[in-house]
Order: sequence, then structure tokens, then C-alpha cells
Amino acid sequence: MFRFLIRRLLIAIPTMFLVVTLAFFMMRSAPGSPFVNERQMTPEVQKVVEKKYGFDRPLIEQYGRYLADVVRGDFGPSLKYRDKTVVSILAENFKVSLWLGLSAILLASVIGVSLGVLAALRQNRSIDYVTMGIAILGVCIPTFVTAPLLVLAFGSILGWLPLAGWRWETVAGIEFPAWRNMVLPVTVLALPQIAIISRLVRAGMIEVLRSNYVRTARSRGLPEWVVVRKHALRAAILPLVSYLGPACAGLLTGSLVVEKIFNLPGLGKFFVISALQRDYTVVMGMVIFYAALILVLNMIADLLYAALDPRVRLA
Repeated sequence: MFRFLIRRLLIAIPTMFLVVTLAFFMMRSAPGSPFVNERQMTPEVQKVVEKKYGFDRPLIEQYGRYLADVVRGDFGPSLKYRDKTVVSILAENFKVSLWLGLSAILLASVIGVSLGVLAALRQNRSIDYVTMGIAILGVCIPTFVTAPLLVLAFGSILGWLPLAGWRWETVAGIEFPAWRNMVLPVTVLALPQIAIISRLVRAGMIEVLRSNYVRTARSRGLPEWVVVRKHALRAAILPLVSYLGPACAGLLTGSLVVEKIFNLPGLGKFFVISALQRDYTVVMGMVIFYAALILVLNMIADLLYAALDPRVRLA
């Protein structure tokens, strides 16, 4: 286990270095400037502003200074939001994305696994066709289509849920998001994941149900639910474990479309705004944060895979 963690860490370091390098030079090569939308500045004032943020130095020197700051955990100040650092922006807005992402992935896992198991147990029957047909629709229809449709149906026409916005509620001294504001965005985020998870679990379950050890368990007279829960399901969800690593990272860092449509103060919305405003440091910080999250969650997925499959050994 220790050797595995050390090896993954040694792989993660050059990976993060490559991410920082590519993101830095791609952002600097993009047309435009973070100071274009500011009020008209004289050449003297513009030189002072560029000197303040180090833009007057050679590009390779800027890269070296930024790389040194990142190693110390300093992503620099925002170029658009005054008196705010990139770290403070990440800390303030990640909480919203965290609630949305965790809620969506939990909902998708519970419903997706249940539908996948049900479809596998009723393979080539009507319930299997209906479940997989819905799953295909969930994969094919993008979130920028389902989100406005749900807003129109449950927000505008029925008036059951708020159209947009985010609100916190305090319960027993602990701050929680208002559930009414979470229903629509969480549902939109979860629907494609439910479709993908159900198909993964169905395929894995069908393969496992045909294995010799499941036939042996059935021949011993065990009830079907015991065979499924204790013997088949553990092996059937192995592909799901591998998939959930990057999927969780994507949901936890926020959905660009969903947060924009529902006007949620999450990382996805700030990423879009910062990219349009050429706020280099904020975009860079979010890219680095997202890459680090993917590496960590993939490592956790590998550990869970080894725990579920005794044939896998971490060396």
C-alpha cells in the first residue's frame, strides 16, 4: 500500500507540472488582456498596472515566478476581483459545487445501480428494454436541454420550485443549502450519470451472473437476493468504481452549464466568467485545482477497486 501511494505521488508530480505549464502558456497565448474592459488608461497608468502584476517581465520569468508561487500554495491575486485571491475565491465557491456534486453523485449512484441490477436480472424483458431506453435518452440529451425544460415545467408552469438562485438555511447552528434550490440543478446533474451508471452496472451484472461462483452459490439454495447482494454486486460494480473517479471530480468542481443556467455561485460559473474576462490567475487556479482533484479521486478509486477485488494487489 505504501509503495503504491509513493508511486502514484511520483507520477502526480510531473503530471501537475505539465498541467501548470500547458495552462500557463495557453492562457497567455489567448488573445485579449485582463485590462481591456477597464476604463481607458493612459500608457503610463497601463505600465504601472502591468508592473504591479509582473506583466512587464519576460514571459519565461513570469512562468518561473508563478511556478514557484504554486509550489508554495499561492495562486496569486485575482486580476478582476479586487482584494480577492484565487485561494479565497476557490474556498468561497467550492462549498456550493461540493453540495451539488455530492448530492448528484449519491443520487445517481443509488438510482443507477438499482436500475442496472434490475435490468440485468430481467435481461431481454420489457423492464430491461424500458430501463436501457431511458438510459440512452439520458446520455444523448445534453444538460443545456434538460435544464430549461425542467425549469419551464416545475418552475414556470407548475411553480413548485424556484427558477434559479441559491439560499442557505441554518439548522441547529449548521449551515445547509435550501433543498428547494437544490432539486432542479441536482436532478439535471444526476440524470446523465444515472444513465451511464445503470448501463455500466447492467453490463457488469450480466457478466457476473454467468460466472461459476454465482452458479455455485445458487446451487447451494441461497435466496436470489443474497446471491445478488453478497456475491454478484460486489464484482459487478468494479467498472463503476473506475468511472466514478473522474466523474466525481467533474461534478464536484461544478457544471459550467448548470451553474450558469440556475445562476449558482459555484466554481463552474466563476470559471466561465473568469475565462471570458481573461482573469488568468483564477482560470489557472481552477485548472490546477481540478487536475489535483482528478488525481486524488483516481487514487481513491484504485484503492476501492483493490478492496473490492481480492485479485488486485497494490504493490
